[in-house]
Amino acid sequence: MPASLNRVKRRTKIIATIGPACDDDATLKGMIDAGMDVARINMSHGSIEEGLERFHNIRRLSEECGRHVGILVDLPGPKVRCATFGDESVRLQSGSVVELRVGNDTSTADVIEVNYDTLVADVQVGDRLNMGDGRAILEITEKNPDKLLATIVHGGKVSGRPGMHVPSDRLRINTPTPEDLEILDAFVEVGVDMVALSFVRSAHEIRRVGTEPHPRGPLIVAKIETRAAVENLEGIIEASGAVMVARGDLGNELSLEELPILQKEIISKCIALGRPAITATQMLESMIDAPAPTRAEASDVANAVWDGSSVVMLSGETAVGADPINVVRTMGRIARRADEEFDHEGWAHRIADLRMTAAGAGSSSAITDAMTMAAWRAASELGVQTIVAVSGTGFTVRSMARFRPEANILGFSADPRTVKQLALSWGTVPVSLSGQANSNEEMAVEAVAVAKALGHVSAGETVAVLAGANATSQSANVLRLVKVS
Repeated sequence: MPASLNRVKRRTKIIATIGPACDDDATLKGMIDAGMDVARINMSHGSIEEGLERFHNIRRLSEECGRHVGILVDLPGPKVRCATFGDESVRLQSGSVVELRVGNDTSTADVIEVNYDTLVADVQVGDRLNMGDGRAILEITEKNPDKLLATIVHGGKVSGRPGMHVPSDRLRINTPTPEDLEILDAFVEVGVDMVALSFVRSAHEIRRVGTEPHPRGPLIVAKIETRAAVENLEGIIEASGAVMVARGDLGNELSLEELPILQKEIISKCIALGRPAITATQMLESMIDAPAPTRAEASDVANAVWDGSSVVMLSGETAVGADPINVVRTMGRIARRADEEFDHEGWAHRIADLRMTAAGAGSSSAITDAMTMAAWRAASELGVQTIVAVSGTGFTVRSMARFRPEANILGFSADPRTVKQLALSWGTVPVSLSGQANSNEEMAVEAVAVAKALGHVSAGETVAVLAGANATSQSANVLRLVKVS
């Protein structure tokens, strides 16, 4: 049983990417203590064996720390990368001309090899290619049978194997790739909690993953980073377990002025459908080297919280940054302060209005909508400080969380994987149940007792308990107001 966390202090969750800067036990423990809710293993870098080693280390350390830390494996997808520039940075000068060739050996300031077999056939004169999340931008000026010539429109320093963004409507590679499926099989076997699918363009691609629905299988996170994904957004959200606004590649596909508006739209649609929404890319980028973020970065994190993000994500800041623990702690402070100013009442009314017309009367989702709305209203009007949500799959908990109640949410489940997956759910403290209860009513009684034992609730306090009527319920259809004895 996890150690007592007492009252929830931060509602918006934090994903931190694991990499060379935080592979040691002391740093990982420090990140968990600083508030990392979910650890991301980015499989665009390193081998399957290295990824599995990180997975087992995080599992071991989170248990030692008494925390339910979820693990998200991010599949590389049809990621186009340059061959290595080496460990030392190479400057690409603005105005210079470079050759682009198919290959995966080495790249220089004059010849860049790219690991995409049909690069020369697919890319056209006039296309702009983005390297390393905007560190350099190239415009194709000439096309030959075995190479492309490009002018460096915007120069910069690159190192290692930077990504090369090819417009998604040019790419012939489907997602998930054979490499993705190989990685997926390895991590499903060890019980990974969540899997992120890169460069999704349609709901069909999510269904091609082929895993069992969560929690029997991992929760699938669809990364929105292509124009096609924006055009097929509602179907993708419906088919996924959560959605990530991957602003790096999405910003390459769309104009920058569109990106903030799309971020708000994607998050709003996700939350209305009960899917956690993750905002990612360059949130505290300057902290890769600096001890504090820029003012603009702090505002970006706060605005992501006010947009309704369930989760904010750190990438290179923790994977290769100078002080991963400080980064997580800083992100936590900014998100916590933004949470305090969140318009809970206005948001809940907005979601209630959206959901009133979304589902047909009598459907399981309509019943859950009605019951979670009732729980939110009861908590708000009666001053209830804690909502105890009992769920086998996590659906009830996520449905409750989308209303962003001022009350704390305790997400209880007897399914260990559901508990880990709830680490992604806004405002939710994931808590394990014993699995010995014979009915949902017994589970609810146990949940309240465990909540009291962990210090989340006190004797004499009234809590709202939301659950199904029995173990076979497909919706949250029972709401009780219980005085803690």
